Amino acid sequence: MPQYAIILFEHETGEDIPPEVLEAHGRVPDRVKELGGEIVAGFATQPTSTATTVKNDVVTDGPFIESREAMAGFFVVEAPNLDVALEIAKVVPIQDGGVEVRPLLGE
Repeated sequence: MPQYAIILFEHETGEDIPPEVLEAHGRVPDRVKELGGEIVAGFATQPTSTATTVKNDVVTDGPFIESREAMAGFFVVEAPNLDVALEIAKVVPIQDGGVEVRPLLGE
C-alpha cells in the first residue's frame, strides 16, 4: 500500500497545547483506521529554537527555513491512495497552521 508523510505545521506561540487539541490528537489513530489507512510511525518535534541546519559545510543554529509556521511533527501513513491520505490529513487537529501531504518514494 502506498505511504504518505503527513506533516504538521503550527505557529509557534510558546504556549502549551490546549487539552482539547491534545485529546483530538489522541483520536487521530482511530479516525485513520476508519478512513482505511494505518499509521506506520509518528513523531512530534522540538521547537525550532532547538534546530541546527547544515548547508554544504556550514552549520548554523536555527531551522532551515524561518517562517510563521514551523514543522511541529509528522507521521507516516499507509493509505490506498492520495485521496484517502488527504482525508486523513483533514482530521488532524491544527490550531493555527496547516497539514502537508507528500507521497513517499518506494515502500
